[in-house]
Amino acid sequence: MAEGSKKRQFTFPTAFTILFILLILIALATWLIPAGAYQLDESGAPIPGTYQQMPSNPQKLLVSALMGPINGMYGIEDATGNVNVWNSGELFGAIDVALFVLIIGGFLGVTMKTGAINAGIAWVVAKLKGKEKWMFPVLMTIFAIGGTSYGMAEETLAFYALIITVMLAAGYDGLAAGALILLGAGIGVIGSTVNPFATGIASGFANATISEGLVGRVAILVIGTALGILFVMRYAEKVKKDPSKSLIYTAKAENEAQFLAGSSGGEEFGKFTGRHKFILVLFFLAFAVMVYGVIPWEDLGLPIPTWWWWFPEMAANFLLFGIVIGIVGRLKEKVLVDTFVDGARDMLGVALIIGVARGITVIMNNGLITDTVLYWAEQAVSGLGGVGFILVTYLLYLPLSFLIPSSSGLATVSMPIMAPLSDFAGVPSYLVVTAYQTANGLVNLVTPTSAVVMGGLAIARVGYGTWWRFVWPLLLLLMVLSMVVLAVGVYIG
Repeated sequence: MAEGSKKRQFTFPTAFTILFILLILIALATWLIPAGAYQLDESGAPIPGTYQQMPSNPQKLLVSALMGPINGMYGIEDATGNVNVWNSGELFGAIDVALFVLIIGGFLGVTMKTGAINAGIAWVVAKLKGKEKWMFPVLMTIFAIGGTSYGMAEETLAFYALIITVMLAAGYDGLAAGALILLGAGIGVIGSTVNPFATGIASGFANATISEGLVGRVAILVIGTALGILFVMRYAEKVKKDPSKSLIYTAKAENEAQFLAGSSGGEEFGKFTGRHKFILVLFFLAFAVMVYGVIPWEDLGLPIPTWWWWFPEMAANFLLFGIVIGIVGRLKEKVLVDTFVDGARDMLGVALIIGVARGITVIMNNGLITDTVLYWAEQAVSGLGGVGFILVTYLLYLPLSFLIPSSSGLATVSMPIMAPLSDFAGVPSYLVVTAYQTANGLVNLVTPTSAVVMGGLAIARVGYGTWWRFVWPLLLLLMVLSMVVLAVGVYIG
């Protein structure tokens, strides 16, 4: 190669490209994998030991690639009129989930437009001035709440400049500041309790409710956040005592020149008013109402009215609160509508990914190979037992999360396979949801395809290799924590 010419660098394909490739491969698999089906019980779950081979029903490659995403939204039949063999006659598609995601996007957009979240965090930073040490537990807990409730990720990028400025002034470094934000929100996502983009979507496709497995996810959230706080604080205090111990010491002067010169101290986020506080109350109340609505109180034997909510009702809930928050935030009618639409537009990619991913499941079902794959997997895990199955499932989701970094896309692709498989191992399907979300959340703390990871590290001037060198011990601790909770869940489930 001539000197000065640009070298070609490998660029990892997007989630859409990966899923379209999978569409073709799965359609091709319907020509190669024997067709078959299980007998189903009254709830529609496959009955172990009842698998039988059936006449082959191969799918057309081009038709599958083009119609797969569309059929994934509707889910009942493919372009050739083949009726889906599971839940025949019922809506098996992803349209309800996709619409829910769009409305959640509008809800988040309106809330961010009011400035309540930014002003609230800036207020906390100002209150802790001179006591910066306590910013680690306080702010990491706040970010973790955002991660566990609605999958806070891209929104964190707005806070890097403010928090890095404060941390540098207090004698810490950009890595400590970046880790505070990235690990705070990221560990919250690992312990997603009611995160609609991870727990909600995965639970829907696993035929479980968000409330199932909540105790285990809370344990992961609380213990994981505590581990993260101690881990970051230990490094930060070491750097404060001896700046040369910083893993990014060579960038110290450059960081100080950029962030400390002419710092505004966070005033650009505005004052934290009473209206902002009320908006935040409404914001978290929306999630609390959603959780109440999906919990089957009647089945738990509790004398509490059961609403039997699912995606349509949850979508309506966030639509209502989005409108109320916009009114309380004094957004003009046009601004409120435009902001809601813009927020939904930001989630359009996620909604489309769900449709494409669901198309893979539809092709497998119409090609009558889903039950064959289940049968092979049943034979593979038949001797593992419950604990062995759930731990293998967790480990399997680690490489899958690198392949499909989209949490919603991975849930849509994998849950129709893994959730029924859990029945064969005697493991509740909600533990499969927990295994998926903890593994996916862990990988998304370090995956180079994440704009949140790479963008945050770039702002803090932390090299990707340096980030790996810093964070790998915590990753191991979080992995062990997740696996222990999953194993305990098998025994008490």
